[in-house]
Amino acid sequence: MALTISVVLLLLILAAIFLRSGKLKLSHAIVCTLLGFYLAGSSIAPDLRHSLSGAADVIGSVRP
Repeated sequence: MALTISVVLLLLILAAIFLRSGKLKLSHAIVCTLLGFYLAGSSIAPDLRHSLSGAADVIGSVRP
């Protein structure tokens, strides 16, 4: 749960930066948001969640 909230906050901050700098239009941000909602409700959602969790585990296990 904490990882999900962290990812959401990071993406929200990046979206805000892109919107303010003019690199991301509001219409594009709305389309991306709608795509995320539709993906979350689709049958591929568990596979995406599993893939992201695996990637987070790999990144978390790397020691500098």
